[in-house]
Amino acid sequence: MRLLDHLPDDMGVAIVIVNHLRTVATQLHRILPLHTRMPVELIRERLEVAPNRVFIIPEKRDLHVLNGEFRLEPISKPHGWPDVITVFLKSLTAHWDGQLIAVIVSGYDGDGAAALCGIKEVGGITIAQKPDTAIQPDMPASAIASGCIDYVLSPEAIATEIIRIGKAVRSTTGT
Repeated sequence: MRLLDHLPDDMGVAIVIVNHLRTVATQLHRILPLHTRMPVELIRERLEVAPNRVFIIPEKRDLHVLNGEFRLEPISKPHGWPDVITVFLKSLTAHWDGQLIAVIVSGYDGDGAAALCGIKEVGGITIAQKPDTAIQPDMPASAIASGCIDYVLSPEAIATEIIRIGKAVRSTTGT
């Protein structure tokens, strides 16, 4: 929420929120509109990735992207800590040809850390929340420990950096 509070609604990027819900339906698509003017959508099969929107992964699903669309599959790790963030980031490195910014924020375990080096290998940028600003610092700490993080920032500073990167990409691509 703190990140979305600081992002403009017209910056030209898609925000995809992948969390660890396995069995409980997410309510983020109802809560997050209070923190952004961007449309917030619960992802469904073959939904097109579009800029200036916030997309939320549904429960019990792994998320992939293919040909500019979201693809959903049954969660591949239904027991223990899920690895839905790692699955999604690996899909992006294999099937997305645009600019990538991977942000790891507050959460338990180390999901996502294993895929961060791949994001960097394809020219993406990686950001971790400063652990001392996180309610649960496990995930950002694991991301930092991967050695593949470009920036360690507070949620507010993450928003500023995403805006800066978005402007730089638009000025070089003309979009």
